[in-house]
Amino acid sequence: MPALHPLLSAFAPIWALTAVGYVVARAGLLGPQAEMVLTRYVFHVAMPAALFLMIARTPLGHFANPSMLAFVAGAAAATGLGLLVGRLVFRRKRGELAIGAMAAGYVNSANLGIPVTMQVVGDASFVGPVVLFQILLVTPAVLAVLDSGAAGRRALLTLPLRNPILLATALGALASATGLRLPAELHRSAELLGGAGVPTALVALGMSLRNRPPADGLSRRAEVGLTVAIKTLVQPLVTLVVAGPVLHLPTHQLLTVVLFSALPTAQNVYTYAREYGQGTDLARDTVLWSTLASMVTLSVIAWGLGPA
Repeated sequence: MPALHPLLSAFAPIWALTAVGYVVARAGLLGPQAEMVLTRYVFHVAMPAALFLMIARTPLGHFANPSMLAFVAGAAAATGLGLLVGRLVFRRKRGELAIGAMAAGYVNSANLGIPVTMQVVGDASFVGPVVLFQILLVTPAVLAVLDSGAAGRRALLTLPLRNPILLATALGALASATGLRLPAELHRSAELLGGAGVPTALVALGMSLRNRPPADGLSRRAEVGLTVAIKTLVQPLVTLVVAGPVLHLPTHQLLTVVLFSALPTAQNVYTYAREYGQGTDLARDTVLWSTLASMVTLSVIAWGLGPA
């Protein structure tokens, strides 16, 4: 499969930074609270800066294209199935259900979607509408569930003002709609802050592996396995059916949207789970195993749907 080598190149930084986090934790270089501090830094500082800039410079009209219909169908199917599995099979509570559903259908669109599609398709423009969909629709819904379950006294009406992710999302959408641009100095500062988000999140993810508790029986392993299967198999298959037989997308668009649907679970899911203390083990293990499994599924998709 000719696409295997470039895909390995795209995945290499993820595994390298995760390994750095594991080594740092094992050596005890940053102390016992380091993982929590890094995760909170990502959630409260780096990720809001990155999301604001990403949304602010992406036209909101990018939602309106046929490929997004196929992507949303696959994401909705995976998220809904993850929700049903968590509720009916594993009897998870509301916060854990939200994390499990997100882990089943929330793709690593930016730091993996861009290099993968550039290597296989030669065009990463589809990342814009995918990011908008996940950040403007999926993330607020999940965080609203997590926040409302975290403390009864918190009012949902004030959630966007108290949650840095949602506040950055709202401000970014406003900036995109109005054409507002930050002064060059502020823009550069936000870029530096946002640029630290992904590597710091991956290091924190690696650190979590050092103190990872042993798997508590067949139930947890089965839940992780089912979530990974939904993410890496069900989501791209549903997208393929909708994009091909239903919408009859051209070959280039078909390959792009199926590739994006087959991307692994984003490390953002672990960040949210860690911040709210809900479904942390499931989020961490799904990120890791879906990333490993998607190296195979993405290569098969590139080989089967790509040009001869």
